[in-house]
Amino acid sequence: MTLLLLLLGAAPLCAQRVETVPFGDFEHWTVRHIKESAVMGGEVRTLYVVGPDEVLEGNRVYDYSRTPWASSNAYAKVAGITKTSLSVEPENGPTGRCAKLSTVFASCRVAGLVDIQVLATGALYWGRMLEPVTGVSNPYSFMDWGIPFTERPAALLLDYRAELPASGTLTRGTTFRQTTFPGEDPCQVMLLLQRRWEDEAGNIHAERVATGFRRISRTTAGWVKDCRIPLIYGDARQSPQYRSYMGLLGGKQALYALNSRGRRTRIQEEGWADAAAAPTHAVLFIGAGSHGAFEGEIGNTLWVDNIRLEYAR
Repeated sequence: MTLLLLLLGAAPLCAQRVETVPFGDFEHWTVRHIKESAVMGGEVRTLYVVGPDEVLEGNRVYDYSRTPWASSNAYAKVAGITKTSLSVEPENGPTGRCAKLSTVFASCRVAGLVDIQVLATGALYWGRMLEPVTGVSNPYSFMDWGIPFTERPAALLLDYRAELPASGTLTRGTTFRQTTFPGEDPCQVMLLLQRRWEDEAGNIHAERVATGFRRISRTTAGWVKDCRIPLIYGDARQSPQYRSYMGLLGGKQALYALNSRGRRTRIQEEGWADAAAAPTHAVLFIGAGSHGAFEGEIGNTLWVDNIRLEYAR
């Protein structure tokens, strides 16, 4: 009886609550039909957005105020030429629909003569794509990374399945040039909490409040249910779970956001916040690879479902 009372008394201390995130069950998708330019073949292509059930016709930018989710699916208009890229789409899963993320070559023939192949790594993230994309030199600058967020979850929860060729060969593909080189390309799930502020010049600064990472480096035997990715508050470098890829973002991995003047601005992640700090923004990224734009392992595929946040009561 004494042991039972002790267990009952301890229950509230270790109890957790789990909350779903909007559209995190991937049951709802907006379907977009976009017509590519005649020089690209003039076909109507389908893009998907994790958001309200709707079919949108015509070449128009998407209203991301209706969903926290954006993706690597791109509606681009470069030098007056409209082109699309599809690397994230819905698929049937074990409990309904899920999201399928793939690393693929986005191929096309210009005027029926010239082949163009751009490597696209399937990715979902919280934020919005700043459409239409008008260049490829810095694709991250067309992504408004993160959403306003002031809570302090203990962990990210999700279900996933992965298929990775693990060939040891990576490809970099940009327009007319493709190169291969040795390397590995694990899938990646990243949740960062930041405290952001803007200076008088419109520059965006940030401190890292919390860090959560999971890399998936091998094919799974079916679905992995209720994967738990704990968040490390404060300076993650002091945790035994810290790895080099969990560091502050910068250089090729710098993220961007719109400042108060509507200008695309690099987020300057400058340091580690105190472990008790309150965040202002959350950055969630789920990718079929971890090498960034135009680089990865062809054939990497990641399925994800049931995104949730776990809180201590």
